[in-house]
Amino acid sequence: MDRERQRGKGDIAQKVALAAVLAMASQASCAQGATSGAGPAPGAAQLAPVMVTATRTETDPFDVPASTERIEGSGIRNARLQVNISEALASVPGLLARDRQNYAQDVQISVRGFGARSTFGIRGVRLYVDGIPATLPDGQGQITNVDLGSVDRIEILRGPFSALYGNSSGGVIQVFTEEGRGAPKLGIDVAGGSDRTGRLGLKASGGSSGFGYVLSASAFTTDGYREHSAAERRLGNVKVTLRPEEGSTLTLIANVVSLPKAQDPLGLTRAQFEADPRGVDPVAIAFNTRKTVDQTQAGVIYERRVDAVHSVRALLYGGRRKTEQFQAIPTGPQASPLHPGGVIDLERDYDGVDLRWTAKTSLARGRFEVIGGLAYDELSEHRRGYRNFVGTALGVRGDLRRDEHNKVVNADPYLQGSWQFAERWNLHAGVRRSNVRFRSSDEFVQGINPDDSGSVKFKATLPVLGLMFAVTPDLRAYATVGRGFETPTFNELAYRPNGETGLNLGLQASRSDNLEVGLKARSPRWGSAGLALFETRTEREIVTQTNLGGRSTFQNAGKTRRRGLEAAWSAELGRDLQGQISWTWLDARYIDAFTTCAGAPCATPNVTVPAGNRIPGVARSALHASLAWMPALGWRGGIDARALGRVYVNDASSDAAGGHAVANVHLGYLAQVGAWQLSGFGRIDNVFGRRYAGSVIVNEGNARFFEPAPQRAWTVGVAAVAAF
Repeated sequence: MDRERQRGKGDIAQKVALAAVLAMASQASCAQGATSGAGPAPGAAQLAPVMVTATRTETDPFDVPASTERIEGSGIRNARLQVNISEALASVPGLLARDRQNYAQDVQISVRGFGARSTFGIRGVRLYVDGIPATLPDGQGQITNVDLGSVDRIEILRGPFSALYGNSSGGVIQVFTEEGRGAPKLGIDVAGGSDRTGRLGLKASGGSSGFGYVLSASAFTTDGYREHSAAERRLGNVKVTLRPEEGSTLTLIANVVSLPKAQDPLGLTRAQFEADPRGVDPVAIAFNTRKTVDQTQAGVIYERRVDAVHSVRALLYGGRRKTEQFQAIPTGPQASPLHPGGVIDLERDYDGVDLRWTAKTSLARGRFEVIGGLAYDELSEHRRGYRNFVGTALGVRGDLRRDEHNKVVNADPYLQGSWQFAERWNLHAGVRRSNVRFRSSDEFVQGINPDDSGSVKFKATLPVLGLMFAVTPDLRAYATVGRGFETPTFNELAYRPNGETGLNLGLQASRSDNLEVGLKARSPRWGSAGLALFETRTEREIVTQTNLGGRSTFQNAGKTRRRGLEAAWSAELGRDLQGQISWTWLDARYIDAFTTCAGAPCATPNVTVPAGNRIPGVARSALHASLAWMPALGWRGGIDARALGRVYVNDASSDAAGGHAVANVHLGYLAQVGAWQLSGFGRIDNVFGRRYAGSVIVNEGNARFFEPAPQRAWTVGVAAVAAF
């Protein structure tokens, strides 16, 4: 009865929100119609035109039949530490980005519930940096190589059109670095804050006569909010743009990231979290859990306009990432000759190419654009496992227990187009044929440890169809359908159940059918608003199966359903005053029952997850609001607040991180002194000292689910930029 009552309340909330946004959209379009021909009303702010490349062509987001967001670089950096991409994504509806206070793991990012189960790295969401995939062909990604100090913008695509990017496309996040333009500039910024946190950033840029450059570097260090969570990270990024002739552009990109120190505090049990949220489980200290990373990456993009209709684009990239991670796996389980050990030594080489052709012409007197391309990505990894002890000494590299070479390749042709077949109608369609192959060569064959070499292929055809109707010049309605799929990652294939060796090659890819309908409205008087209703049904959802010997194995469950509502509004409320609100309601559930392990050690699933249980790691509701005073020069400041609903921590729904609301404030000053632009800021996060879990580790076998957020944190910073 309680569950039905909650569902009823959710339906009522959904209808109320829908009516409100529809009314606002209608009012916005009427207001625009009343002022058209005479210009905006006195004092009304002009909306700056922006473009997005979500559908691989530069388009006004207002005319894209999909949910898209664009976050400008100035908003990413304003009064922020500029360390975690989660700082910039809080206002995006349907997207949940959480700082784990743990630099041995990446930030947690999920889009409409996809990616929520990831315990490390980012999966279920495609990531790109300057067009180069930060998601590897197996679907696992990371975003640590982004220097936020030189980011021009971040674009987010949600919904069915994400499938056009292939495997693991629950959503797409694209980061674009600034391009060098104008007179040479040199900048430096310094920031520090709670827990002996500090960041130093340097940037040089400029460009003229077909040449531009941006060079940036940063160094970050922290003692961490929790015990045993200190970290150091260094980033460097270079982007050079050349225009050898009219209609052609050559872009060279290179970046490096070094994480020489990242202690891993692990999660906390419920009892530990309530007793001391800044504490750490004793096993993290005993085994000195930690991670080091070194990554180097480079890419080149060539774009050429062949004639008035045709253009081509070629991307070539490559990189290497080396990771060493010490885990808190007890020595007892490692006594088995089949156990892979408690130290992961991983070397990964990756490269790829994306060839694309675009034609812009007309068809039946309407605008017509078609894009065809081929994406090829390859990952080769050398994975070794060692014991995490020598004799009685813990947290040191011991005997070799695993040695294998793995490779995954995808070769995906794609075709998409858009056609304005009538004055007020636009049709968008596309298809991608995704082919992903995994292969493993076992080089650790000793005693009863057998040769576990093998391979597996996944194939899927991913169609998308979208239709947009211009109700008025300032109101759009659209509907989009599509199909996506998600292969297991190498990390999910890495272990077989029951302690067996080798990759779990019986794990299958999940398939999803996606539907979205929405409205978009804009007006100089009322700002812009958007509403999206969506539903995604997935078959063969990948979930946890067993927890044994410090390792998790995975299985395919039955069907799941994710449905929800996203609403957003932003506006210039007056001269230099900006307001923004976004709200998400998401109901993510298992449709079919299945069995799993709820604790460790557990070699055979012993708990039934009933149909109707919530998918863990997903908040049912999320609200973000901000108000900022942002004049061109002088004093500036703002306040933002976020409220997040309860988040279940495992499939059995036996515990949850409680809902919470936090508020943050910032104040700064910006001055122009000759050729110098000088600024400074102060910021307080979680002003009221709310105690809450900032993130959760889904289905953690030892019940260490909770990762506490700081109860209150402060940051101050200064910056200087000189133009020559």
